Amino acid sequence: MNDVIPGPDQGERSDGEAVRLFGASDLRALAAELGLRPTKKLGQNFVHDANTVRRIVRLAAVEPGEAVLEVGPGLGSLTLALLDAAGPEGAVVAVEVDPVLAERLPATAADRAPGRVLHTVTADALRVRAADLTAAPTALVANLPYNVAVPVVLHLLAELPGLRRGLVMVQSEVADRLAARPGEPAYGGPSAKLAWYADARRAGPVPRGVFWPVPGVDSALVAFTRHPDGELGDEETRRATFAVVDAAFAQRRKSLRAALAGWAGSPARAEERLRAAGVDPTVRGEQLGVEAFVAIAGTADPAAP
Repeated sequence: MNDVIPGPDQGERSDGEAVRLFGASDLRALAAELGLRPTKKLGQNFVHDANTVRRIVRLAAVEPGEAVLEVGPGLGSLTLALLDAAGPEGAVVAVEVDPVLAERLPATAADRAPGRVLHTVTADALRVRAADLTAAPTALVANLPYNVAVPVVLHLLAELPGLRRGLVMVQSEVADRLAARPGEPAYGGPSAKLAWYADARRAGPVPRGVFWPVPGVDSALVAFTRHPDGELGDEETRRATFAVVDAAFAQRRKSLRAALAGWAGSPARAEERLRAAGVDPTVRGEQLGVEAFVAIAGTADPAAP
């Protein structure tokens, strides 16, 4: 489903009308109206604090006139702040998997953010395609369901090359993994794969008390800025590199000579390819940056025994 809410008068925009953000009582009242009980399965922990959504939008540096992609808008707390920042000439593209929430969101925007443009897409963010979106977003700003945060970010970066930057709220441990550098304890496959697309960093913690219901884990913000197109290679190179990353971290405590034996065909062939890439066969994957994985992938010969 796609809904465009241009404003209260069939396309007339009202630049002067202020956006009214949610407070805790507003959020709970809307949930009661919908008969909504947040579910752990969908990762539904809604932000009820207006200062928090303002902070997120400020850190995301959303510009007037920009098209912003939001995943999992829920009841619309962050959506309203994004609509406010994007202004009447911008737009928010909201992808929501829950059909009840997706159906209600346009009315919330029309009521609380008149004159702003909202596109809603009822879909699983892991399956959404560029063709499903009626605007081309340049930024991703989202409170992501914790159980799918990493695959959602990687899928959207692969599917939407126009995304130039992002700010996502995720579980604190996931934030550590996404932003980790080689040699750090949290560094792993997600770190290396995100580094293929972008430079990432932690952008600060988010207290549990700003959510309803209160989650049982800590949250944090991760900001990323996309590399120039094609900086590390084309799509074929990416796929080959990710295959090496997966093999390296499937047995992360082993040396790369051992961990990549299955990928290369044998420990001896793994060592041969590692040396060809200028990588010490005795190191572990957690010590390598994405450029080294690209180099290793470039030595592979799929036709070799």
